[in-house]
Amino acid sequence: MLVLPDEMTHAQAPACCRMLAQALRSDPSTHAVADASALVRFDSSVLAVLLDCRREALALGKTFSVSQLPPKLRELATLYGVSELLPPAALPH
Repeated sequence: MLVLPDEMTHAQAPACCRMLAQALRSDPSTHAVADASALVRFDSSVLAVLLDCRREALALGKTFSVSQLPPKLRELATLYGVSELLPPAALPH
């Protein structure tokens, strides 16, 4: 599970991208899940980070989804036309 921080703006995005890419490369699982539940303060930069994670995951042969995307961020993703690239993670049974 890739855990996003509580704040993600343009200032934090590059470091977060590097950290998440490293986590993806070191995780042997075939499915990457980004946990967005902690996000409180964010701008559209988080979409770029999530899309970068998705790109990295797919390059590693993994599937990608996002858990608990805040409603405002889902709205941003829809506005930018990328919501279908950030599918919600399946809920555990």
